[in-house]
Amino acid sequence: MKINQVAAQIYTVREHLKTPADIAASLKKIRQIGYEAVQAVGTDVVKPSELGKMIEDAGLVACSAHDGGILADAKAVADKMKAVGATIVSYPYPGVKLETLADVKSLAKGLDEAGKVLQDNGVTLTYHNHSIEFRRFDGKLMLDILYGETDPKHLQGEIDTYWVQHGGGDSEDWCRKLNGRLPCLHMKDYMVTNESKPTFAEIGNGNLDWKNIVPAAAASGCKWYIVEQDTCAGDPFDSLKMSFDYIKANLTG
Repeated sequence: MKINQVAAQIYTVREHLKTPADIAASLKKIRQIGYEAVQAVGTDVVKPSELGKMIEDAGLVACSAHDGGILADAKAVADKMKAVGATIVSYPYPGVKLETLADVKSLAKGLDEAGKVLQDNGVTLTYHNHSIEFRRFDGKLMLDILYGETDPKHLQGEIDTYWVQHGGGDSEDWCRKLNGRLPCLHMKDYMVTNESKPTFAEIGNGNLDWKNIVPAAAASGCKWYIVEQDTCAGDPFDSLKMSFDYIKANLTG
């Protein structure tokens, strides 16, 4: 992993994205930390093209984005990605009923169809997991079914390390399983509080084995290592800096 492959998911600083001026200032702060790329999320504050211009003006690139509208209108999402400047988009959460094997297969079919539309429009679709995908249907993990029922050309992976751990999986193993199918890795550390509850941590402050996870992702062709912290104990910019500094000092070549 090279330091210019490390990106920040701007959802981490979502409380600082309330106005166009806030967004522009936040992107500049992320660049000042050292990040050269960001992963975007949808916003009603500015148009996708305006967000893309702000990212560029801050000296950043949009490595990818999250968008929940992929199943509803994949072509519209592809157009948004072009406006933002991203060629990778991730389906962030399964906002559909997932109670039976048929439900899971239906989601896989929808993702495969949407992924083809996106691919035809120059955008790669990835799937961002939580722990919900570690339920079993007929003995198989939901995440295995989703990848097994889709064409790798239409659905790639964005493994989220925190949620893999939360679901009882192994991030290193999942990085290896998606060899050739893993353009993005969501780097989130996992720790346990004094109340014995799992929570998010800055990279290097938790329990995940980054010195094995990152090489496994790299061996599978990972292009972007995206830092996201869903909740931060203090200033989220401070958390992003702590993660960046640890990665630069310990994980980059």
